Amino acid sequence: MQEVCEGKDFSFPSQEEKIISFWSEIKAFETQLERTKDLPEYIFYDGPPFATGLPHYGHILAGTIKDIVTRYQTMTGHHVTRRFGWDCHGLPVENEIDKKLGIKRRDEVLKLGIDKYNEECRGIVTRYVEEWEKVVVRVGRWIDFKNDYKTMDLKFMESVWWVFGKLFEKGLVYQGFKVMPYSTGCKTVLSNFEVQQNYKDVPDPEIMVSFPIVDDPHNASFVAWTTTPWTLPSNLALCVNGNFDYIKVRNKYTGKVYVVAECRLSALPIEKPKSTASGSAGHSKTSNSKIKCGKAENLMDSYDLVEKVKGNELLNKKYEPLFNYFREFSDTAFRVVADDYVTDDSGTGIVHCAPAFGEEDYRVCIENKILSKENLIVAVDDDGCFIGKITDFSGRYVKDADKDIIEAVKAKGRLVKSGSFMHSYPFCWRSDTPLIYRAVPSWFIRVEELKEQLLENNKQTYWVPDYVKEKRFHNWLENARDWAVSRSRFWGTPLPVWISDDGEEVIVMDSIAKLEKLSGVKVFDLHRHNIDHITIPSSRGPEFGVLQRVEDVFDCWFESGSMPYAYIHYPFENVELFEKNFPGHFVAEGLDQTRGWFYTLMVLSTALFGKPAFRNLICNGLVLAEDGKKMSKSLKNYPSPMDVINDYGADALRLYLINSPVVRAETLRFKKEGVFNVVKDVFLPWYNAYRFLVQNAKRLEVEGLAQFTPIDSVTLQDSSNVLDQWINSATQSLVHFVRREMNAYRLYTVVPYLLKFLDNLTNIYVRFNRKRLKGRTGEEDCRTALSTLYNVLLISCKVMAPFTPFFSEGLYQNLRRVCTGSEESIHYCSFPQVEGERDERIEQSVARMMTIIDLARNIRERHNKPLKSPLREMIVVHPDVDFLDDIAGKLKEYVLEELNVRSLVPCNDTLKYACLRAEPEFSVLGKRLGKSMGVVAKEVKAMSQKDILEFEKAGEVTVATHCLKLSDIKAFVMWNSLSFNALQ
Repeated sequence: MQEVCEGKDFSFPSQEEKIISFWSEIKAFETQLERTKDLPEYIFYDGPPFATGLPHYGHILAGTIKDIVTRYQTMTGHHVTRRFGWDCHGLPVENEIDKKLGIKRRDEVLKLGIDKYNEECRGIVTRYVEEWEKVVVRVGRWIDFKNDYKTMDLKFMESVWWVFGKLFEKGLVYQGFKVMPYSTGCKTVLSNFEVQQNYKDVPDPEIMVSFPIVDDPHNASFVAWTTTPWTLPSNLALCVNGNFDYIKVRNKYTGKVYVVAECRLSALPIEKPKSTASGSAGHSKTSNSKIKCGKAENLMDSYDLVEKVKGNELLNKKYEPLFNYFREFSDTAFRVVADDYVTDDSGTGIVHCAPAFGEEDYRVCIENKILSKENLIVAVDDDGCFIGKITDFSGRYVKDADKDIIEAVKAKGRLVKSGSFMHSYPFCWRSDTPLIYRAVPSWFIRVEELKEQLLENNKQTYWVPDYVKEKRFHNWLENARDWAVSRSRFWGTPLPVWISDDGEEVIVMDSIAKLEKLSGVKVFDLHRHNIDHITIPSSRGPEFGVLQRVEDVFDCWFESGSMPYAYIHYPFENVELFEKNFPGHFVAEGLDQTRGWFYTLMVLSTALFGKPAFRNLICNGLVLAEDGKKMSKSLKNYPSPMDVINDYGADALRLYLINSPVVRAETLRFKKEGVFNVVKDVFLPWYNAYRFLVQNAKRLEVEGLAQFTPIDSVTLQDSSNVLDQWINSATQSLVHFVRREMNAYRLYTVVPYLLKFLDNLTNIYVRFNRKRLKGRTGEEDCRTALSTLYNVLLISCKVMAPFTPFFSEGLYQNLRRVCTGSEESIHYCSFPQVEGERDERIEQSVARMMTIIDLARNIRERHNKPLKSPLREMIVVHPDVDFLDDIAGKLKEYVLEELNVRSLVPCNDTLKYACLRAEPEFSVLGKRLGKSMGVVAKEVKAMSQKDILEFEKAGEVTVATHCLKLSDIKAFVMWNSLSFNALQ
């Protein structure tokens, strides 16, 4: 073996750079794949990131988890194909181009040309690929970049078409008009799980508006509450709950009569007369902008009860429209409808309905024939601005128009109350603009029909940690909604749907071959600008014209959810590979993917095959900045990953991340100091144990003895040295434990165990065996100790190889110099098997020894007696004879030497060096005994040792006429004080 430098002079980052060069020279990853190609497949699905941004700690964490698992599976006898993937389509890419070209409106894209726009998108998709590869390689992750998959590749997109075609064939696809979350910043709808990604607490206006009832004898008005004033111009109906009681009340000071739900009377403002200069009562303004809600007991000071009716009695009552933009609906609209979705926890119990901007509003209005799907008017354009029909606010962005709409309502004398309130509101996860709900035509997957099957398939999967599966993911599936998979955008996989002008003929393409056959056009690319012009002749005859493709593209989540099929171009290629190995064995991503990629994988696999897409899943938490905030480039509140790696090494960063709560789906506050501590507490002691081996192996050569050749592991099992036996057994326990836990994907239990093992190796085996390892107990004993240390280091390197690929490789390359028939790289080695019997008894004995040593060290420290000062005698008192035999038997010499004590005296008679004392359990007896407590306490404390022993044997004792049980009295040992001076 080659000599090695001292730990203080060793650079972990520099060694890692050399290892990367070594792997590159021998084509380590490629060679590993080739060598394992005939082994059973282990299918790993790698979720595709967007290449429009640089990798962060979240990516590094997930990548490390994936690398550990796939390395382990390779070492345990599997062929693990690891292809990197890229999410190339969708809003993130389009946003970048919109910023670059200054595009703000959809018509600007059309003016530029979809072809030019899409090619601009294609041009930036791989902008950061080199940076990604640099970071991924430097972190030590083995993954195939040369054969990566991209969601914009022709083969990938064709498989996505096939997925949609199968769903259409199964009747799981429909086109509908639905109110959906809509991003005005990105000009597209968002899916329900995208909405959940960016909620913010923000202030919004809240107003109460009056709607005069037509031909009401009391000139009463309905009062509705809303937090979206911009929807009021589109009001077509008011909705009540048919089961609620509604009351008509007259304001004592204004004479105005309002109708609200009785249970929401407290929402109305309290209004009292204002004193005029002459002392007479004046009228308060009913539209006072900041009147607070009243309390029920105070409201009747302001209002008189006029009438009380059931909600159902208000049905079809007409009211005066607030605005005149939709007068053409007068025959059917501007009337009261009823539905149970109206609740009594907020507002007035009367909901204003704008069917184009509320999911429930739309449903209720269609069901009650306020309007039809065909004549719905959406008064807001794709940019979130009012259309020309809304003449007073035409061209205004809806959120900006809120204040002016409130002023218009006030001018009409219809504003009952206004103010603002804080609430949690969804923002677009890409543009960070507030979402609105807007009716849009879309193509949907019938997820709600699959709900029970989704829940059943979830049960078949194994998650770490399991509570994410059982609670978070289960709840999300339980509330699954139909999935809008189409987007009115440009850069994405086009929906493969061709429709005739009359809508009677629909053809879904599930392959390029089908499109080419029906159109007669050769297809080389599936993006919009290359296929939008392709038409299909009607099968009904030329008089029916041609079928044209719908303009929409797929939600990029549909594409990533199709990854298990599309990345291998199934079913056009790799049919046997897929069908033999589906569901995949393993996926791993962050907690947010429970509503993203994990969800879309589960939906599509369930819809296609009735199975989950994966068998095993590790879900990690979020990596935050040290201050607990989200890592932010603008705030610069976190260190660059590459700076951390260059300072401390990738292995240290990997262990720091894996040995943290983040692997249990909890949060981690990233601290650079934590990575440094891994180097100090793990790698330096590990390196020093290795260096100690090399130094003493080289010493044998220097002293003229034969070159060090390790004794085989089978022979070492027969060593008579107790610590050799212990470390050999502990090593086998390590192998057994890591195999068991890694097979269960519990990385969070593996790393602490590994770290404890390394601590025991350096601080017990090496420390206690220094004389043997240095040859002071004879050459044969030295070779046995060195061989034992060598064997343990070799096995521990192989066990640690998936976790710390660089350092394990570095040690292995030197250790293999004296091992015949060794592999060229540690990553070609098999994971160690449990060999020989594990001696749990000896492992327990050494643990007991360390307990005594730690206690004795603490006692020395408390009495200011350093280890260099010898003590004549140490007394170990313990009731367990086996415990004493362990300490006073084979391990005695290590205890005496480590603690610098001349003799050890075992004793199992506790009372020889101590006495028993008794105390009453005040918390138990206080209430029961009351005033007698003082007398009883005094007698209990006076109990002799004999009294206490008899009490413990009998289980009860009578004290001052009170019968006390074992739970009433606490007996404890008082140790006699021994002088250190007397023992020296």
